[in-house]
Amino acid sequence: MDTSSIVILDFGSQYTQLIARRIREQNVFSVVLPCTASLDEIRAQKPMGIILSGGPCSVYDSDAPAANPAVLEMNLPVLGICYGLQFITHHLGGKVRSADKREYGNAEVSVVDKELPLFADMPTDLTVWMSHGDEAIDLPPGFHLTAKTANAVAGIANPERRIWAVQFHPEVHHTKQGTTLLRNFVFNLCKAKADWTPAHFIESTVAAIREKIGDGHAICALSGGVDSSVAAVLVHKAIGDRLTCVFVDNGVLRKNEFFKVQDNLRSKLGLNLVAVDASTRFLSKLAGVTDPETKRKVIGNEFIEVFDDEAARISQQTGGVDWLVQGTLYPDVIESSSVKGPSQTIKSHHNVGGLPETMKLKLVEPLRDLFKDEVRRIGRDLKMPEDILQRQPFPGPGLAVRILGEITPERVALLQEADDIVVEEIKKAGLYQQIWQSFAVLLPVKSVGVMGDQRTYAYTCAIRAVHSEDGMTADWVPLPYDVLKTISSRIVNEIHGINRVVYDITSKPPGTIEWE
Repeated sequence: MDTSSIVILDFGSQYTQLIARRIREQNVFSVVLPCTASLDEIRAQKPMGIILSGGPCSVYDSDAPAANPAVLEMNLPVLGICYGLQFITHHLGGKVRSADKREYGNAEVSVVDKELPLFADMPTDLTVWMSHGDEAIDLPPGFHLTAKTANAVAGIANPERRIWAVQFHPEVHHTKQGTTLLRNFVFNLCKAKADWTPAHFIESTVAAIREKIGDGHAICALSGGVDSSVAAVLVHKAIGDRLTCVFVDNGVLRKNEFFKVQDNLRSKLGLNLVAVDASTRFLSKLAGVTDPETKRKVIGNEFIEVFDDEAARISQQTGGVDWLVQGTLYPDVIESSSVKGPSQTIKSHHNVGGLPETMKLKLVEPLRDLFKDEVRRIGRDLKMPEDILQRQPFPGPGLAVRILGEITPERVALLQEADDIVVEEIKKAGLYQQIWQSFAVLLPVKSVGVMGDQRTYAYTCAIRAVHSEDGMTADWVPLPYDVLKTISSRIVNEIHGINRVVYDITSKPPGTIEWE
């Protein structure tokens, strides 16, 4: 990589991805590696500096995340955040213990070393976000206190060793001066350059794809959404007609989507597209399956089987297909696996955690390190149509994770109609592009109703609408009452089989955006 980069070592914090975002917002590339990454893996990124993330463990626990303490001896600027401060303290000769007064949520911090470049252009008194139950009580040799709360150490530094650390989380919105602190680290201390832009990403990614695939042929798993469409255009830019896009009807698409997507991608993107109706195949495999993780893995496996079959067919025309292109994003990776680190798996995504262990095709995932809004910026630089770029996210497993319980053709048909009404009314209200996601969920719950003086016993439909920046956290949207009223009225009047509508007002966390 010929741009400045910052490596973030992940100790399992729920906020790690936010550190990456805040740095990329400064047009500096950042990459998250597991805390167990080797020194060679870190050096391969050619970093200008290293950030040690927070984490849920205690550094003195026997099962504490096992990072190599040698990362503190690489002669690179290091910033420890929360657990990162405690890791530095513990491994360089200080002492960490369980705090008498734990600090969670908003806290007031006083900066005691006003000359430190890390705190440049920041006030002496800071409002920050804390999330820790341990504290540093003895600092390592050569370190001094840079900030404190009423109860504990809030910042330490050893400028000679190029190591700085804070106990609070500068990456979260609640730390008012957090972005300034991270910017000071990146530019003042690491001397990084703001040289990571969409144009540079496109240029370097296209070159990397071209080198990786060589003279080979690839197929792209295309859904018609933002991620797979941008991935397809990037790979097409790299290898041209040696890319064949495959759009699969898995039986759990939205209403009329199989035909709409085909028209959209052929006419607006000029891609070589093959459409495969595999709905019967998928639904037969999903019959009787109710566990959410099993659903995702069944769909992931069946997708690969379909792509393998298509690759074999296309190979007869091209002489061979070795590569499968997917629009995997960074949040997919984080939720599906621990990135070989201490983070917990939330749920498997069909294009990450749902993939079989053995695959005939080799993966190309050009967007794997990006967030959704970054992908949209890349798409705009690629001159892609806004109606594709502004399309709300749709899960890879489709309506299967919006139908709680067993997937049946009857339930799929019910949800397709309900979801179509939700999207139509959200668009009519002019809210579609303001909302991250809005959709319907079919619950495995029937209740008694009355329609036309007759008793009904039918399904319940839940409506979900959320605001989000990147899909990692989300707040529910207070939809206008008239919009909710119209959606509810239309669903119960137009769809025979649903007689009750509820609205989901759960944020993420504690919930997830999708119900499964």
